Amino acid sequence: MELNRRTVIAGAAAAGVAASTLGGTAHAAGQESSFGARKPVRELFGTLADGTKVHRWSLANGGTRLKVLSYGGIVQSLEIPDRHGRYANVSLGYDDLDAYVAGTTFFGATIGRYGNRIAKGRFTLDGKDYQLSVNDGENSLHGGAQGFNTKVWDVEPFTSGTDVGLRLRYVSPDGEMGYPGTLRTKVTYTLTRHGDWRIDYEAVTDRPTVVNLTNHTYYNLAGEGSGSIYGHELWLAAGRYTPTDAGLIPTGELARVKGTPFDFTRPKQIGRDIRTGHPQLVTAKGFDHNFVLDKGVTARPVHVVTLRDTDSGRTLRISTDQPGVQFYSGNFLDGTLVGPSGHTYRQGDGLALETQHFPDSPNQPAFPSTVLRPGRTYRTTTVHSFDA
Repeated sequence: MELNRRTVIAGAAAAGVAASTLGGTAHAAGQESSFGARKPVRELFGTLADGTKVHRWSLANGGTRLKVLSYGGIVQSLEIPDRHGRYANVSLGYDDLDAYVAGTTFFGATIGRYGNRIAKGRFTLDGKDYQLSVNDGENSLHGGAQGFNTKVWDVEPFTSGTDVGLRLRYVSPDGEMGYPGTLRTKVTYTLTRHGDWRIDYEAVTDRPTVVNLTNHTYYNLAGEGSGSIYGHELWLAAGRYTPTDAGLIPTGELARVKGTPFDFTRPKQIGRDIRTGHPQLVTAKGFDHNFVLDKGVTARPVHVVTLRDTDSGRTLRISTDQPGVQFYSGNFLDGTLVGPSGHTYRQGDGLALETQHFPDSPNQPAFPSTVLRPGRTYRTTTVHSFDA
C-alpha cells in the first residue's frame, strides 16, 4: 500500500524513527514537535571579502526543513522524507560561502532582475536602447555578472498562524547591470503546516524596466550527491516549447512537443529520450528549454509540474501563475563541483525547474511581456508541494 507523506511523517514522529540524511548529519524524525512549525534560527555562515557577514536561516514546518542564506537568497538545503520517513537534502549546493561566491551554477539562488537569457544583453523599451551586463557568451544570463544571486539580502523571519518563513528584501539601484530604474524587491519564503514551500515575489520600480524573477534550486529527489536524475519521472502541463538557436536564445517559434523528446505531457523518465540526437538536445547538451504552459498566465498558482523519484517515493509538485517553466537537466555539471555530502556533481546529477516568463521576452513581441512600470507592482507566486 502506498502511504501519503503526512501519514509517513506522522508515523515516524510517533515512533521516533531515526531519519538519516544522505551524506549529511543524521536527524531523528521525532525531534520536531509533531513536525510543526520551528521558529527560524539564524547562524553565521561566512564573511565576504569586504567584511559583510552572511547568515544562514534554518526553519521547518509540516515535515519540510529549509536552510536559506542571506547571500543570494540561496536555498542551501531542502530536506524532505522518503516513504519510510528517512530524510535527505534534495537540493544541490555547497558547504561554504567561498564556493557560492566563486560558483557559476546559481545553485539555489534567487534570480533577478531577469531570469534566463536576453540576446546580446540588449533590449529597447519606450524607444530607448539598453545594454546589459553580458556573462553568457554574447548574451546576458540571470541578471548579469552581478545579479541578485550575488547580493546580500535583508532577511526578516516571521511566523503567521501555522506558517513560518522569511522575508528577503533587496533594492537594486538604477543602472545596476544596465537595467533602468530603482527596483525594490521582496521575496517571501513560507513553509506551511502541510510542508509546502511557497515563494511570493514582489517588486516596484520608479522607471519603466523589465523584471523576471525566479528561483534556481537544483533538485535530486534521491538526495544530493546520490547520482543521476535521469531515472526521475517528469510531467509537464506544456504542449509547446520554445526552440533555441546555438546561443540558447528562443527563435520565436512555439513548437509542439508531440512526437518529440520534449513531450512530458504524460509522465516519463527524464533519461528516456535525452540521448536521441534531436538537434535541440545536441545544442543544449540535454534539456535547457522553456516549456510553454498550457494554462498561460493565471491569477493564482496552478499545478503544472510533477517530479517523482520512484525508488524513494519522494514527489515534488509545482504550482505557479507564470506562463513558462525552464527545465534544465544539469547539462554543464562536469565533476569539478563538490556538494555538502562530499560527492562531486556530474552531468545530470540535478535538475532545475524555473517558473518564469519566457527567455528573451523583452525582444520577442509575441511572448508575454515582462515590462514593469511605476505605479504597478510585480507579483508572482510559485508553490512547491512534497509527498512520498
